[in-house]
Amino acid sequence: MGRLSRRRFAQLALGTATVTLATPSIIRAQAKPRVVVVGGGAGGATAARYIAKDSEGAVDVTLIEMNKTFTTCFFSNLYIGDFRTFESITHSYDQLASGYGVTVVNARAAAVDRDAREVALADGSKVPYDRLVLSPGIDMKYDTVPGYSAEAAEIAPHAWKAGPQTQLLKTKLDAVEDGQNVIMVAPPNPYRCPPGPYERISMFAHVLKKKGLTNSKIIVLDVKEKFSKQALFSEGWENHYPGMVEWLPPSVHGGVTGVDVNAGTVETDLDTFEGALLNIVPGQKAGAIATDAGLANDSGFCPIDPYSMRAKEDESIFVLGDACIAGDMPKSGFSANSQAKVAAVQIRGDLTESRVFPARYANTCWSLIETEDGVKVGAQYQPTDEKIASTSSFISQTGESADLRKTTYEESIGWYAGITTDMFGTTG
Repeated sequence: MGRLSRRRFAQLALGTATVTLATPSIIRAQAKPRVVVVGGGAGGATAARYIAKDSEGAVDVTLIEMNKTFTTCFFSNLYIGDFRTFESITHSYDQLASGYGVTVVNARAAAVDRDAREVALADGSKVPYDRLVLSPGIDMKYDTVPGYSAEAAEIAPHAWKAGPQTQLLKTKLDAVEDGQNVIMVAPPNPYRCPPGPYERISMFAHVLKKKGLTNSKIIVLDVKEKFSKQALFSEGWENHYPGMVEWLPPSVHGGVTGVDVNAGTVETDLDTFEGALLNIVPGQKAGAIATDAGLANDSGFCPIDPYSMRAKEDESIFVLGDACIAGDMPKSGFSANSQAKVAAVQIRGDLTESRVFPARYANTCWSLIETEDGVKVGAQYQPTDEKIASTSSFISQTGESADLRKTTYEESIGWYAGITTDMFGTTG
């Protein structure tokens, strides 16, 4: 695959924006049906833009997002590694409002009243909907790491929600001195990716190497025995950062038994590890508004209909991105963007009697190991009665040429520009 330009990304995106399913009755109760979108990330912003754009004003679209700007988790590792500025991964909602007519409400969505079809805001006001899109991302299950908490994250950041946590992690990494170690506790499956933990390790190593901190190490205490693209990362660490990265699975360290963020220690059955920087990434679940609305199952994530992205528990609600159970699809920004287009077509079909087509989904995840050494994994997907299922896949191979790895990295740059334009209607 060659470099992914903005135009090519848009072509691929249009190919995924299709779905078919028997739908509820068309909404005719008011002159203009109302769609409310909660969450302004890759799923929510894309859904809001496509519904508003393709309905040509026939649908009233409101986007509820607490933050006035959005910082992408994808490419946040490149900020950590000094390949991007923080400003370059932070985006405005202004064009959604001025260019597409989306009403952007900067407030916290506190609750969903499914019976009344209303979203309650933190100030007590109510926003009615005919269709609701929930794309709230993740919340942290802090108790999956003994001794960790929301308060502890202000000392030992997870940086799994991009923004202040990302900046805190970067500040702490830049303060590491020669001989001091970095300790990461990697998350259990399933987890939001990107930011990928193993790309992040690579960016840690890149920064330490560039600063000449040859006596420092990155110790990874994983809760998994294996991980995605493991052979590629292991090869890259050996080639670029020999002796700097020590990855320990639970069969070696025996389990994380405690974290003391003030002391800078992580205790395991094997040993107590000390670091100047602790990057603790706990388990995850769907954002609270989705779970509080009764849309999640015991896994902590929300079952959806694979043909439409409708919540299994409520046909008037669509759940996108990290919060949903999307079968074989990973919890990535590309996935959320792809799912949003499927939902947008279905919603327009519900509300305006526009034509609805069969659903298709896609995803690619890129990772940077070292300067211009990019790798990727991805797949195409189709819905089945059981789940969204992979129909074909690809992955970078060990031993690839430097030219191919550079092309893969450049492809990721084109994708980032394309997806952020697709989300916000502005250039990346």
